[in-house]
Amino acid sequence: MHPGSGPWNDGGDAPAFWPVFPITFGLFWLAVLGTAFYLIRRRMNTTATAAKAAADPLAKAQSVLAERFARGEIDEDEYLMRVSTLRNGT
Repeated sequence: MHPGSGPWNDGGDAPAFWPVFPITFGLFWLAVLGTAFYLIRRRMNTTATAAKAAADPLAKAQSVLAERFARGEIDEDEYLMRVSTLRNGT
């Protein structure tokens, strides 16, 4: 029996595709970490935006007004008039 020979190798060189496995494994874990980072970051931004809107009633009012305009409940003239009213406080 030759040194380095065994039931899997028969004493020859390793197969040429052996780097595929560690590279794929590394890319898999990079994708997992990247996805986790993205989801955590997105959740933090959503939470911060919601907290800011809850703390600022003007921002919440403008957000509701923008949603109503986007849904077509109010037209552009009414939207602009109400936004102006909110900003001027009159």
